[in-house]
Amino acid sequence: MSEKNTDTGKLEEASNFLKDKHLNLTIFKESDIRHNMSINNKIKIAVIGATGYTGLDLTLMLSKHPRVKIVYLCATKNIGKKISHFDRRIKKKLPKISSVKTINWQELDLIFLSLPNGEAQKLIKKKYSISKKLKFIDLSADFRITNPKIYNKYYKIKHKAKKLIKKTLYLIPELNKEMINKYRIISNPGCYPTSIQIPLIPLIKKKLIYINNITIDSKSGYSGAGKNLEKKFKHKNLYSSTFAYSTKQHRHICEIDQQILKLTKKKLEYSFNPYLLPTFRGILTSIYVQVKNNINGQKIRKALFNFYKDKKFIKVLKLNSPLGSGNVLNTNNCEISVCETRIKNKFVIFSALDNLVKGASGQAIQNMNLIYKFPEHLGLK
Repeated sequence: MSEKNTDTGKLEEASNFLKDKHLNLTIFKESDIRHNMSINNKIKIAVIGATGYTGLDLTLMLSKHPRVKIVYLCATKNIGKKISHFDRRIKKKLPKISSVKTINWQELDLIFLSLPNGEAQKLIKKKYSISKKLKFIDLSADFRITNPKIYNKYYKIKHKAKKLIKKTLYLIPELNKEMINKYRIISNPGCYPTSIQIPLIPLIKKKLIYINNITIDSKSGYSGAGKNLEKKFKHKNLYSSTFAYSTKQHRHICEIDQQILKLTKKKLEYSFNPYLLPTFRGILTSIYVQVKNNINGQKIRKALFNFYKDKKFIKVLKLNSPLGSGNVLNTNNCEISVCETRIKNKFVIFSALDNLVKGASGQAIQNMNLIYKFPEHLGLK
């Protein structure tokens, strides 16, 4: 068979991907595949922490990405088991679960780390100098906070790789992707901070809202707290009730403070109230703001629309549109709605996203696409 016919066969195979009825992931457009697909030009990756909620979503999406070859799926337990044992949505034949000790680091291009806080920093510190081509995308909080003392205060973990923090880029692609080629470590943002920064930062930059006395409520599916939920929250009927927690000092507060100050040069004064809902995935964030100088809802909505009009994954709805998390589940989208209240100069800005996709694995793949100059939306919906 000629090389041309082989490529054609691969195109037809990729174009015929069926939409997964559970995850509702994308069917790749033939034009995207034709532009990007090369049999011998896939990046070789490992997923470390592949059996957690985030790791499984990440593995599923990467298994359908036309420019990725999964070489290792690693975990600390269940060595030798198939990844489909943990998630039946994963149909593709992939490497069995293995220990990190089995990895040949020299053959890899990129490592995804979906590990408990405190673990990624130790591993990256050991492996950073192995190869200059090797890149890391960390989905934990280990490299999100630039000040190790603040990280220790909020996470109760002493940082083991302080020198690498300056070599890390915290990246929400819609807000600060310009510097991506200068870094080998990408810190993937938290789910709550993503849902808050995306709607707030344009309004602060445009000086449309007062930045003191803001109230933020974020309601998340329980997957946001990870597995072994019962050990973290001693709450009766946890899976069938709504639960408020950490209203004074949630760990994501330091991340929100840091990034808003960095991107807007303004210090935000706000209360943050997180909730767990009796649903598996999804986040709905409500941001209560007061506007300046008789600014109306249409002007707020227009500012957000103009800021994100060229951003595929951010969708600004019409003024006063009702919003829930249903439309964004299993997608990399974030939807925003500006809503008027009974008080003339006060508005609620709603944002909705999937905490496991745009709030974690999907955004990690979006960041990978930018690193390797793939179309930003490749492998995502």
